[in-house]
Order: sequence, then C-alpha cells, then structure tokens
Amino acid sequence: MTIPLERDWITRRLSTLSTPLERGDHDLNPGFRPDPPLRPAAVLIGLVDHGDGLTVLLTRRTDHLEHHPGQVSFPGGHIERHDSNAVAAALRETEEEIGLPASHIDVIGRLDTYVTRTGFEVTPVVAMIEPPFELIPDPHEVAEVFEVPLAFLMDPANHQRHAREFEGIKRFFYAMPYRDHFIWGATAGMIVDLYRILTTPANTPPIDETGAT
Repeated sequence: MTIPLERDWITRRLSTLSTPLERGDHDLNPGFRPDPPLRPAAVLIGLVDHGDGLTVLLTRRTDHLEHHPGQVSFPGGHIERHDSNAVAAALRETEEEIGLPASHIDVIGRLDTYVTRTGFEVTPVVAMIEPPFELIPDPHEVAEVFEVPLAFLMDPANHQRHAREFEGIKRFFYAMPYRDHFIWGATAGMIVDLYRILTTPANTPPIDETGAT
C-alpha cells in the first residue's frame, strides 16, 4: 500500500483516532503486561519537513542512563506534576534533551498509548518540525541525534521481528535497522503503531501479533 506521506494527509489520519487504544511490548508477548501502577510518560515523534520528504527525529541515549541505556528513542520522559498534560511534557522533555524549543514544533496529533516492559505508560505525541533549527543535545542524556526517512519507517518490509532472551524468557520485539542504527523495542513498536493508524481504519481492535505478519 502506497501511503501519501504528506503533512495534511497525516494530520487527517491522526484526527480519526478519537479513542486511543493501548499498545505495548506485551502485544508480541502476551501475558507479560507489567503490573500497575504504571509511570506516565510522553515522547515526541517529530516529523521534519525538508521539502523533498519527511524524516523522523530520533536520539540515541547515553550508556549510563538507568532506563533503556544506549537505545534509540524519541525525545521524551516522565510526565511531571507541573506538566499540564502529555503534550506539555513531551515539549518540555524535547527542549531539555535536545534543545529544540516548542516554538519550532507544531503538534498534529497522537498515537495509541504504549506500555513498555519497564512499566511506563507512554503517550506518543506527533508533531511537525520546520527546519532550519539548531539542536543542543544534553550530553548527560543524549549521545546522538539523527533523522530517518519516514518513507523507510513506513515500509512494512522494514518492520522486522526479533527475539532475545531476558531473565530466562524469550521476548519478541520489533526492529528496524537503519544504516548503523538499531531501532527496536518500544520505539519500533510506536513506529509500527503509526503505520497501522495511517493504513487501517481508526480504532481497529488489537490483533494477535504473535501470529500476525
């Protein structure tokens, strides 16, 4: 299926998500949804408009962080008490992590809530980012900022499934290797959810991903 990866079309598709579903690492690993309480978090899925195509802004976390060290992720983090909502948290965390102020970001929608194996309940906020912009990554949290073409991430041929043993149990996860970056786990899971929303009717019930293609 060819997707018209343009701002207006993506915005219209996201607007149909009237009641977000719950997605998560447990989609591929039934029975392993973490027990409550979950910690609320928000991330920014930033789509950069270069004129000749959209890219997705991603970061690589530093190796010493407590949660998901060294992994590819979206800018984001905990929703704090002083954040008015998930959007405010995503914008605040983005500025803190990579130095991109909210004035450069135009929020166009959100994805389904995503529950991670580590106990976070993440709200993925989708936004357009208009270049040019200057980034100032926080060296404590961010080892690298890079962009991946949205067309690559929206190609189902690039949605790989991998397995890894964790605490003696085989866990399955999505992965999307791109050049020298290994995009996997919750980040890849949210990208797959974006693909679903752009290609299927809104609020389609979760499928049995353990046997899906």
